[in-house]
Amino acid sequence: MSLYKIRVAGLEDILQQDEIDLKELRNFCFYGIPDCSGLRSTCWKLLLGYLGPKRDTWSATLAKKRELYKQFIEEMVIPPGEQNGAACVDHPLSDGPESNWNTFFKDNEVLLQIDKDVRRLCPDISFFQQATEFPCESVVSHNRERKLHVRVAPSTLSSANVERKGLGMTKQINLITKRAIENYQAMDAGQEAHWEVVERILFLYAKLNPGQGYVQGMNEIIGPIYYVLASDPNVEYRQYAEADCFFCFTALMGEIRDFFIKTLDESEGGIKFMMARLSNMLKDKDPEVWNRLRDQELYPQYYSFRWLTLLLSQEFPLPDVLRIWDSVFADEKRYDFLVKVCCAMIILLREQILDNDFACNVKLLQNFPPMDIKVVLRKATSLD
Repeated sequence: MSLYKIRVAGLEDILQQDEIDLKELRNFCFYGIPDCSGLRSTCWKLLLGYLGPKRDTWSATLAKKRELYKQFIEEMVIPPGEQNGAACVDHPLSDGPESNWNTFFKDNEVLLQIDKDVRRLCPDISFFQQATEFPCESVVSHNRERKLHVRVAPSTLSSANVERKGLGMTKQINLITKRAIENYQAMDAGQEAHWEVVERILFLYAKLNPGQGYVQGMNEIIGPIYYVLASDPNVEYRQYAEADCFFCFTALMGEIRDFFIKTLDESEGGIKFMMARLSNMLKDKDPEVWNRLRDQELYPQYYSFRWLTLLLSQEFPLPDVLRIWDSVFADEKRYDFLVKVCCAMIILLREQILDNDFACNVKLLQNFPPMDIKVVLRKATSLD
C-alpha cells in the first residue's frame, strides 16, 4: 500500500471515531490533508470549530445552522416588500432611519465593493466563473432584483464611498463600477456562478457584523474555504456549501478580525504586532538577512502586511494555499505557524536578498517567486 493510501486510511480512522480526538486530528492535518473523498472539507469544519468532536451531534448542528442561514437570506437578501410575499410597508423613497428601503440602498454602497472584488476571485482557476449545481432557489426563481449584482449594476450606482475599517493607510476608498473585461460574468436566469454565491455570503457577513463590515481582502479569505466545501464529492455537503462556508468563514474571521480593524493594529492580535513578531523571528533566525533589510529600510509593512492579513492566499497558487492552510488551521498556536511560514519564505530568498538593492528586494518580496511549497513548509517547521 502506498504512503498516500496509508495516510488516507489513517485519517478516515480518526474521523470515524464516535468522538474525534482533536489533538490527534491536528497532529495528522498539520502534515497535509489528503486531497480526496472530501477529507479536507470535513477536517476544516472540525478544525475551525463549525463541527464539534462528537459525531452524533453533526446532523443536528448542520440542520440548525443551514436553516438559520436560510433565514438570513430571507431577511437580508430579498428586497423589502417581497419578504414572505408581504406587501411593502414603507415607500422606496423614504429616508427615515426605520425604513427598510433606506437600509436597502445604504447596503448597496458596501455591496458595490464586494461585487467588484468577487468578480476577480482566484483568477488562476476557472471554478468561480462556473455555474453552481445548487443555486439558491429563493433567489434565482424570482425576479432579477434578488441577484445582488443586479442591485449595483452601473445603471444603478456610478460610484460610492465607504468607510474602510481595516486594511490600508486611509479610511476612505473610492469605489467605481468600471469593470475590466476579464471580470466574471453573471449566469443566465435560473443559474448562479460560484462567485455570485460568494458575493451573497460576504454581503450577509457584512450585514451581521456592522462593527466591522466588509473590508477588501475578505474575498481572498473566503475563496479557498468555499472552493473546498463546494468541491466536496459528497452531494449533500456540496448542496449546502454556501451555508457551511458562511459559518466556517465567520469562525475564521472571529480569530483574525483584528487584522481587519485599523483601531486594533497595535493590539496583540493586530497586524502591526504580527509584523513585529515576524521581524523579531527573522532577526533571531537569520540576522544577516534582517540587517540587510534594515539597512535598506525595507520594513515588514512593505511586503508582509498582505502575507499575514490574507494568510498567504495571494502569494501561492490555490493548491499550495490549501496545503498551507491545512497546517495553519491544525496548529494549536495557529498564527505562530503562519509567522514561521512567512519567515521561512524570506530566509529561502536570502542569497538574492543579500545581493539585491532596495528596489529589487521590494519587487522580490512583493512578488514571491514560484517555489515548491514542501520546501517552504519544511523550512517553517524547522524554525523552532
